[in-house]
Amino acid sequence: MRKLKTFSILLLSLFWILYLNAQEEEDPYLWLEEILGQRALEWVKIQNQESTSKLEAVPVFKSIYEKTLEILNSPARIPYVSIYGNYLYNFWRDSEHPRGIWRRTTFEEYKKKEPKWEVILDIDRLAKDENENWVWRGAQLLYPDYSRALIMLSRGGADASVVREFDISTKSFVKDGFQLPEAKSRVSWIDINSLFVGTDFGPGSLTTSGYPRIVKIWKRGTPLNEAKTIYEGKTTSVSAAGYRLFSEEGNIDFIVESPTFFTNIYHILKDGELIKLDIPADAEIESYFKGNFLIRLKSDWNSGNKTYKQGSLIAGKMEDILSGKKDFKVVFEPTSFSSIQEISRTKNYLLVNILDNVVSRLYRFSMDAKGNWVKKEIILGDKGTISISSTDEKRDDFFLNYENFLTPSALYLVNGKTLKIEKIKSMPEFFDSSSYKVLQYKALSKDGTSVPYFVVMGKNTKFNGENPTLLYGYGGFEIALRPSYLSTVGVAWLENGGVYAVANIRGGGEFGPKWHQAALKKNRHKAFEDFIAVAEDMIKRKITSPQKLGIMGGSNGGLLVGSVSMMRPDLFKAVVCQVPLLDMKRYSKLLAGASWIDEYGDPDDPDMWEYIKTYSPYHNVKKDVKYPKIFFTTSTRDDRVHPGHARKMTAKMKDMGHEVYYYENTEGGHAGAANNQQRAYITALSYSFLYWQLIKE
Repeated sequence: MRKLKTFSILLLSLFWILYLNAQEEEDPYLWLEEILGQRALEWVKIQNQESTSKLEAVPVFKSIYEKTLEILNSPARIPYVSIYGNYLYNFWRDSEHPRGIWRRTTFEEYKKKEPKWEVILDIDRLAKDENENWVWRGAQLLYPDYSRALIMLSRGGADASVVREFDISTKSFVKDGFQLPEAKSRVSWIDINSLFVGTDFGPGSLTTSGYPRIVKIWKRGTPLNEAKTIYEGKTTSVSAAGYRLFSEEGNIDFIVESPTFFTNIYHILKDGELIKLDIPADAEIESYFKGNFLIRLKSDWNSGNKTYKQGSLIAGKMEDILSGKKDFKVVFEPTSFSSIQEISRTKNYLLVNILDNVVSRLYRFSMDAKGNWVKKEIILGDKGTISISSTDEKRDDFFLNYENFLTPSALYLVNGKTLKIEKIKSMPEFFDSSSYKVLQYKALSKDGTSVPYFVVMGKNTKFNGENPTLLYGYGGFEIALRPSYLSTVGVAWLENGGVYAVANIRGGGEFGPKWHQAALKKNRHKAFEDFIAVAEDMIKRKITSPQKLGIMGGSNGGLLVGSVSMMRPDLFKAVVCQVPLLDMKRYSKLLAGASWIDEYGDPDDPDMWEYIKTYSPYHNVKKDVKYPKIFFTTSTRDDRVHPGHARKMTAKMKDMGHEVYYYENTEGGHAGAANNQQRAYITALSYSFLYWQLIKE
């Protein structure tokens, strides 16, 4: 029996070796997926040295780095806050606190030009005391007195974090309090003595995407392994989590499983019983307001005798939904050119932030005596972006932020009842915007779809095809690219003679769910065609030319610029490809990649792979094609998009003889940087590369 067992092990080992060899034959750069492998890290070190030595030598590098760092560390930045009871909390980084401090102040102090802050936790000091590379990942405060917090700390900026209970009154971590080791945990307060917790409980407790699938209730003073399991999701789902929705109208316990990135199964935990909510899988519960669930629809919903339109916000009484009634009231119904971006609530009002032709419009909704929704627009700025900065369910005043490409951010305090608006803080101009203008154009994509885009250029710019231009895009996951103040872009690019453009392509959320869904799975090429159409439109208008056009994108945007540079290498001169997806054959096997199958499709499905391989950058690069110069950036500590994508693409292109550049930050997570110095450095490298290629070749 022992010999048979030994033989079986040897046979299994042989099969595994043969499998790995086959994989290596198919992909000779597979070893670069070993994130901390000695050979891989040595390769990274060599690439970094080769590229940074050249990019740091570009004449504008030092100036861009210093100006960017000055902006990022500027004490004149707005200290954005979150309202918790009588205090306003803020996390702040500057030259004295590169890792940051968590602090708070009062409403009255905050209105002052230089408020007094009470430091709650100094991350730099904590990192030094504990000899850990801590990066702040946020805090959850306990309702209603906010005396305790669950602090999330990441090593090097990764998504995976440790969780530690913190006593705000004593400004110290709670001895023998709630603690979780490093994982992509999902935790939420229930009360002072219990939590909803989903974490890495051991083998079988995570989904294929690397997130928790099991939800437990953890009681204070008991070991984690004794926490009571209340829900188990499927291994193939993205994640499962439990959370308590705290409200003065009554607390509600939710258990939510996400089968895919865009679908959810909602349960309410009531008296120990799980009650599944009968709403569409792709709908999202956005808020709870005066006994109503606010539900945003991602597709048309035929419910009862009514049809509720895709993208609408509808309201239904909780007790009606639980009893199976199908009668809802429409709070907001979008047009073909509008979409909901944000939803928040105050004590007596609902705030709904709308994007109308890529420009913000904000509405305050209230309920009249008959239960009907009444709206009133809050006017703030013109042709820019309004963001709901902070609200509190115990009060009706709230904070709004306004900005556009050339107008620095300004923070306003709004009286929810009277809608009186008071400017509280404003960011200074970091570059002279008076000499620039913003234009909005529309390009016609391959299938006839009209695609809007913004262009920021000097007022005296000549339309002669000679302007060095940077086109930025994303086009995925229903994320809209809205006008935002170009502080670092202004000093790094505009002031050096560049033109800046932003493409609002399909796959994003500029025009709601339909705009996003138009580029899913086998329609992914629509996003690429839109981006190409915008580039061609700018060339047609003689804003720029292929020899003066650069493109930039990160994450899904890295896939975008990587793909179009393989498809249309004749159209671009320079590419900055940041923390990208590039190997679309293996993306679903790397880190959180499996969670994005609903966006891109499953490459293990032969039929789907036949489509995906037509745009996968890693599989479409050719030796005998002249490509634009490409600068790949990534992070060793990115545990969302695997650094192997950028590593392997760089190695493959270099071995084919193509000129590419590479920089991998050893920390920083998916953001690419863990502090302001790192962020300034990567910014300087990127814009020095673009300056070198497009302005002073």
